[in-house]
Amino acid sequence: MLRSRLWTHSAASLATLFILTACQPQPTSSSQPSADEAPTAKREPYTIVSPHGERVDHYYWLRDDERQDPEVLAYLQAENSYYDSYRADYQALTDGLESELMSRVKQDDESVPYQRGDYLYQTHYETGKEYPIYSRTHLASGTEQVMLDVNELAAGQSFMQVSNLQVSPDQSKLAYMVDDVGRRQYELFVRDLASGETTATEMKGLSSAVAWAQDNQTLYVVENDPQTLLSTRVLKYQLGSAAASAELVYEEHDESFYMWVSNSNDNQFVMISLQSTVSNEIHVLDAANPDGEFQILAPRERHLQYSADHIDGRWIILTDYQAPNFQVMEVATEDLGDKAKWQTLVAHDENVYIHGISLFTDYLALNERHDGLRQVRIVPWSEPESGHVIKADEPTYVMTFETNVEQDTEVLRYNYTSLVTPTVTYAYNMATREREVLKATQVPNFDTTKYATERTWATADDGTKVPVSLLYSKDFTQDGTAPLYQYAYGSYGSTSEPWFRQSVFSLVDRGFVYAIAHIRGGQEMGRHWYEDGKLENKKNTFTDYIDVTEHLVAEKYAHPSKVFGMGGSAGGLLMGAVANLAPEHYRGLVAHVPFVDVVTTMLDESIPLTTNEFDEWGNPKTQTYYDYMLSYSPYDQVSKQAYPAMLVTTGLHDSQVQYFEPAKWVAKLRYLKTDDNPLMFKTNMEAGHGGSSGRFSRLKETAEEYAFILNLLGAKAPQH
Repeated sequence: MLRSRLWTHSAASLATLFILTACQPQPTSSSQPSADEAPTAKREPYTIVSPHGERVDHYYWLRDDERQDPEVLAYLQAENSYYDSYRADYQALTDGLESELMSRVKQDDESVPYQRGDYLYQTHYETGKEYPIYSRTHLASGTEQVMLDVNELAAGQSFMQVSNLQVSPDQSKLAYMVDDVGRRQYELFVRDLASGETTATEMKGLSSAVAWAQDNQTLYVVENDPQTLLSTRVLKYQLGSAAASAELVYEEHDESFYMWVSNSNDNQFVMISLQSTVSNEIHVLDAANPDGEFQILAPRERHLQYSADHIDGRWIILTDYQAPNFQVMEVATEDLGDKAKWQTLVAHDENVYIHGISLFTDYLALNERHDGLRQVRIVPWSEPESGHVIKADEPTYVMTFETNVEQDTEVLRYNYTSLVTPTVTYAYNMATREREVLKATQVPNFDTTKYATERTWATADDGTKVPVSLLYSKDFTQDGTAPLYQYAYGSYGSTSEPWFRQSVFSLVDRGFVYAIAHIRGGQEMGRHWYEDGKLENKKNTFTDYIDVTEHLVAEKYAHPSKVFGMGGSAGGLLMGAVANLAPEHYRGLVAHVPFVDVVTTMLDESIPLTTNEFDEWGNPKTQTYYDYMLSYSPYDQVSKQAYPAMLVTTGLHDSQVQYFEPAKWVAKLRYLKTDDNPLMFKTNMEAGHGGSSGRFSRLKETAEEYAFILNLLGAKAPQH
C-alpha cells in the first residue's frame, strides 16, 4: 500500500539519524567556495527544547531576525552566486522564455471601470511600466483624473506595494497603504484629490486594512504587533493629527485571531472582522457616528464561522452554523448580538459549498461550488425558490464576482475563466438573464483553439477520488511520452481553481501537460475536503499528490522520468514532503517560499502566523500533534537518499514563511543527499513572500523557473 510504504520515518528513526550524522565530519564554519561550487553551511549544534523532548538543529544559526548578520547574509549571497553560475549555462534559454512570456502580456491594459457616486473608477497599466495607475472619470464632465501612479512611488525603490486604496465617502480623499520592503508592514498615506497634496500620516507598522467614517475625517486602521506581526489593535485616527494621538478602539488578546477593518458595501457601517481557523467575530459601528460604540454581530464560538454584509436595515450572514457547507441567514440591525434571531434564507446543501455572497435590492447572488466547479446562482428575495444558475460555456470553468458596488441594480458583474479561456467580465441582468461582455482579456500571441482541457480523477490510497484539471495542446498524444508540470497547494481550505494562467503556455507549447491536483486540504469538493487534509489528516494532502502523479503516469498522460512538481508556501511544504516520500517519481521539484520547518516554527510563538495556525497544523506542545507533525515535517525528515533536482526560492523579508526555513532545509539537503542532481537556492534580497513587486520582474522569476525545468530536459533557447 502506498501510505505504509511512504510513512516509514518516525521519531525513533529521526533520533537514529541524528546519531549517525553526528559521527560525520562537521565543519566549524561556512565554506566560501568558488561560484561554481555548492556552498557548504557550517554545522553548529543548537538544541530545540519542547515539552516532548529535545531535537538538535545544526543549522539554526541561519536564523537572523534582524536580517543583518554578516555571516548569514554571506551564506545567502553565496547560494545566489552558485545559482547564478549554474544558470549561466542556459541564460539564453531564460532570456528567450522571458521575452516569450512578455509577448503574451498586453502592456497597455485597463480594468473594467465601476461606478461609485459621481465617478467611474479604473486601474490602468501603461506600456513598459511595472506598476498600476489608479484613475477616475467624472460621469458628468468626462474628465479623467489620475489619483495615484504607483510607478512614481516606486522610482528609486527596489520594492513597492500599494494596497487597499479607499476613497472617502464624499470622494474628496484617497487613503492607501504602502509597503516598500516586502514584509507586509504598511504606512498610511492620505491624498487630497482636489489639490493632489499627499500626507504621510506617520501611522506605521499597520496591516493594509483601512475604513472611513462618514465625516470624511476619521479613519480606522489595524496596528500589528512588532514581533509576531499579528494584527492586534484597531486605532481611530483623525486626519491632520499626530500618529501618537490615534485612539485605541479595540484590542484583540487572543493570538489565534487575525483582524481586519473595512466598510460594509453600502458604506453605512465600519466593520471589525476577526477570524481564526475555526471561528469568526464581527463588530460593527454606525459610520455616521465615529464616536459611538461598536456592537458585536454575534459573539465568537469555537467552530462557528460567519461573514456578513448590510442592506436595507438588515444583515445578511454567510455561516457554517449547523451547515458545514455554509448557509445564508439574516438578522435585523436592532437584533445584533442575538444569534437566536438569525433566520435562514438559503438552506444548507451537502452537495453545494457557498464561497461568497453579493447583495442587491431585489436579488441575492451566491458564488458556490457544485461538483467541484465554481458557479454563480441568482436568488430573488421575493421568490427564493425560483433561483437559477448562470450557464457556463465549457465543462470546466471558474465563475467569480467582479466588483459590485451598487446595490440598487439588476445587473451583476462576474468573471468567467478556464484553463483555455482568458478572463471575460460580464454584466448579467438578473431579471432578463441577458449578459453583456464588459471586457474579454486580450492575450497577444495566444490562440485558444490550439489547446484542450479536461478533468480526470485519480484514486487515492484510501479509495478517495481526487479531481485533476488538465491542460495540453491539441497536438498532444496520450502515449506516455509527454513531460508533466503538476501544481497543487492543499492547505487552509484554499481552492486551486482552474484559472487561465498565460505563463504556463510556455511549457504547454513545448509538449508539457499542465495538471492542477485538487488534493485534500483545499475545499474543491466541499468543507469535508478541507477537514480531511488538516491536523491529523494532513498526510492525505501529500499522498493525494503522489497518487495523482502515479495516476497520470499510469494513464499515459506523462513519461515517468519527465515529471515536475511545483508548489509555494504551504504548497512548498507539500513539495518538501513529496521529496522525502517519493523522490523517485519526480525529475525535478520547485518549492517557492516553502514552509518546511514545521515543528520548530509551530513551537515558537514569536514567529508570525504561529499562534493563528494551531487549528490548521496542530499545537506541538500537545504530544499527539508533536509526534504527527514531526513525522512529516520536511526539514526533520530529510534523510540520506537521492533527491530530485530542486529549485528553492525565498525572500529575505518574508513575513509569512521566514527565509531561514528554506535556507536551513537546503543546507541539510546538501549535507545528506546522495545524488548529483542540482539543488539551487535563490534568495530575493529585496522582497518578501510574494516575490518581486513589479509585474515584469515577476515574469523574470517565472522565466527562471521554467528555464530550470526545461534545461533538465535538454531544451535550447527558443528561436525567433
